[in-house]
Amino acid sequence: MKQHFQNLVDEEEATIDMTPMLDVVFIMLIFFIVTASFVKEAGIDVNRPDAATAVKKDRASILVAISDKGEIWINKRKVDARAVQANIERLYAENPQGTVVIQADRKSTTEVLIKVMDAARAAGIEDVSIAAQEP
Repeated sequence: MKQHFQNLVDEEEATIDMTPMLDVVFIMLIFFIVTASFVKEAGIDVNRPDAATAVKKDRASILVAISDKGEIWINKRKVDARAVQANIERLYAENPQGTVVIQADRKSTTEVLIKVMDAARAAGIEDVSIAAQEP
């Protein structure tokens, strides 16, 4: 009888079920991935002008950069001026609560800036901001 009891104890100690621990680890991993906030970038570094009234804007989901040569960049891709509205509409459909922030280089022309602003408003977005550097 004692031998039988010893065999049962050995079997219980030998098997450790790892499934519940793996389930918890995967659930935690999914939780952290879903709740993480990712930094969005327009794709190029822009030398923004200074503004005394600059205010930090959170939740900017659509970033459009205008280089000093007048190139338009959205999501690290160079975009033609005629395709800006379609790209903004697509990004706005993915996140309807988002806003558009235009990062125009201080040497870029206002013509390109106005075209991008018009494209954003034509896409149905009223909250359009222009990025500036705090002095």
